Amino acid sequence: MFIVKHRNVFFAISGAITLAALVSLFAFGLHLGLDFTGGTLVQVTYPAGRPAPQALSASLDAAGFRGYSLREANTNDYVLRAGNMTPEMREALPQTLSVGGASLASVAQLTEVGPTIGTELRNKALIALGLVLLCILLFIAFAFRKVSQPVSSWRYGLIALITLCFDMIVPVGFFAFLGYWVGTQVDALFVTAVLTILGYSVHDTIVVFDRTRENLQINHDRNRKEDFAETAGRALGQTLVRSTNTSLTTALVLLVLCVLGPESTRYFALTLLVGIIAGTYSSIFLATPLLVAVERWRGGKKK
Repeated sequence: MFIVKHRNVFFAISGAITLAALVSLFAFGLHLGLDFTGGTLVQVTYPAGRPAPQALSASLDAAGFRGYSLREANTNDYVLRAGNMTPEMREALPQTLSVGGASLASVAQLTEVGPTIGTELRNKALIALGLVLLCILLFIAFAFRKVSQPVSSWRYGLIALITLCFDMIVPVGFFAFLGYWVGTQVDALFVTAVLTILGYSVHDTIVVFDRTRENLQINHDRNRKEDFAETAGRALGQTLVRSTNTSLTTALVLLVLCVLGPESTRYFALTLLVGIIAGTYSSIFLATPLLVAVERWRGGKKK
């Protein structure tokens, strides 16, 4: 009941977090990667062992490369994502990537992605996010169709969408900040992580909502009159430990992947980590308090 009782405090905290994320997004913007802007994808192999990323970055900087990303792959490979290259840069690429006498580079694959493909992928990513949110709304409205009092099933779905938007905005704002300060790029893997976050977060929210529905049914069967805030608060307390423990174990695994995992999946794991923390917060401190606030608002409106 503490969370429900002090819901205005958590609404203020949620609003501050959302505002900070939006300010970061509009002030810095997302640093879009090759998948969305077009450019060149190069996979380079070092038979004698790959050089340190710092040495390779210094060589690329000296050759005039800007706004690129460099990730380790396999045992002796690097994957370079860069903008469109001039013919001279492409011709000198093996020499540029060969750092030191022992680190001779062999270009295993070179693929150019045009801006049209990048724009198409960006549009499809936005469509995918929109369809996921719509399907979640329809599913929750259908699953809770028998719950019409005191909050209709559609409002359960709309509240779930509000919390999911919060779960998306937080990692997007965070990566806008990272892109500005350290040049972190947003690619198709980031979109995959955001879609994963949506599925994970809505699961926690539905668990709490479903327990609220069960408590309402129990009250009805026993002809027990209880304030909706107490019913929702009890449902939240019944699922709080489960949600916290599940999210904590997942976050610990993702933290290990961020620190000790390969470079190629580090930002993917970081996106999931930030999103799951935001999703756990919204499921506990935002979804149910919003449900109670809507019920109080409807009750006051009827009076």
